[in-house]
Amino acid sequence: MKSYLIKPELEADYPVVSRAAGSYLYDQSGKKYLDGSSGAVTCNIGHGVKDITDLLKEQLDTVSFVYRSQFTSEPAEDLARLLANQLPGHLNWSFFVNSGSEAIETAMKIAIQYWQEKQQWQKSIFLSRWSSYHGITLGALSLSGFYERRYRFTQMIERYPAISAPNLYRSSQDMKEEDFVQAAAQELDTAIKRIGSRFIAGFVAEPIIGAAGAAITPPAGYYEALQSVCLKNGLLFIADEVMTGLGRTGKMLAAEHWNTVPDIAVLGKGMSAGYAPIAATVVSDPIMDTIKKGSGVIMSGHTYSANPYSARAALEVLKYVEKHDLLKKSEEKGEVLKKKLTDLMNQSDMIGDVRGKGLLLGVEFVANKKTKQTFPPELSVGQHIISAAKKRGLIIYPAKPGIDSGEGDAVIIAPPFTISSAEMAELTDLFSDAVSEVKKKLKRDWKTNGFIR
Repeated sequence: MKSYLIKPELEADYPVVSRAAGSYLYDQSGKKYLDGSSGAVTCNIGHGVKDITDLLKEQLDTVSFVYRSQFTSEPAEDLARLLANQLPGHLNWSFFVNSGSEAIETAMKIAIQYWQEKQQWQKSIFLSRWSSYHGITLGALSLSGFYERRYRFTQMIERYPAISAPNLYRSSQDMKEEDFVQAAAQELDTAIKRIGSRFIAGFVAEPIIGAAGAAITPPAGYYEALQSVCLKNGLLFIADEVMTGLGRTGKMLAAEHWNTVPDIAVLGKGMSAGYAPIAATVVSDPIMDTIKKGSGVIMSGHTYSANPYSARAALEVLKYVEKHDLLKKSEEKGEVLKKKLTDLMNQSDMIGDVRGKGLLLGVEFVANKKTKQTFPPELSVGQHIISAAKKRGLIIYPAKPGIDSGEGDAVIIAPPFTISSAEMAELTDLFSDAVSEVKKKLKRDWKTNGFIR
């Protein structure tokens, strides 16, 4: 039957999913796939959890839609209260939208409005990092230092990325971590001075870099140092926690690993764990107090903002996470899985680095482990590994390794928090087999000396 659905790759042949349960998806032929990436690092509590789906059916029977300028709803109010109670510091005010991209755009608008309410109308520029991804809408894309997703729209977007990603593995200088942190803080301070702090509204960063950097994780002290630079120069710090937040790294916010609380946190993906579309911009008390004393209005919104069905999904998912202590389990299982992948790295001459926190792990592939040389892009090594894994019944997530040239191959491995020990062993075995298959293909088809032995 002819398909009229626009898919990511227009000519690709995608299996049709028929059902999902726990850590597995099944296609119409009955083939089983272990969800080693929680979809798009989204399905935090696994698929088909009856505790959630029964309550969502109940919500549909009550009310599925109201418009936010006409009504509020109990699910939206309860969800906002839960986030205020669970998030650190003064992050107490939630603006609900439909996607991470929308939440980033809302954060940008609130930041600009905050400065306008303080009569600093010129503060409208943002700084972000290269090797970053913040969303596909034009404002979010302007923040994103991800060449593959930027270049088609260069004439339409701002040039916000200004500083380097904290890529220790790819650092050109062999320096101690504290020196690396100091250099990063100095780079941000210099970027601010070159533009002028009076023009800059805020600095935006993913605490652990996702698709653009395959879980690049900064060293200790990094965000404390960068937030200090922001405070000194009068910039808001906006943490893009769409992928990292709500337990994925073992904390409610990944920024907490660096003893840092942002002025604005952006949430999505695992917020509803895939049971409904929802994301949030969570704003600190000082920002909201300023706006309430000024215009009293946040100039943003969408038709489906604070949708009661989506809010109920997120509310019940987060309650489920708390009830089953899944933040702690994410941290503990992440340590086990990272060790398994690190052991695999030590046995493989294709895996150069394994990194990340909790159940957000990145694996970078190299042609030469000693020199860290990348594979030629025309070989599409990362995509071949993803395809080999899928053929075996393992889903992993495509990523780039965070190299400024855009080269290199990497994947993200981020299974549900509910993954079992046996499933983690299965994941590791399937992944190892996929890497081995691609290595054999490279040795057979690519005879260049000095690479894969």
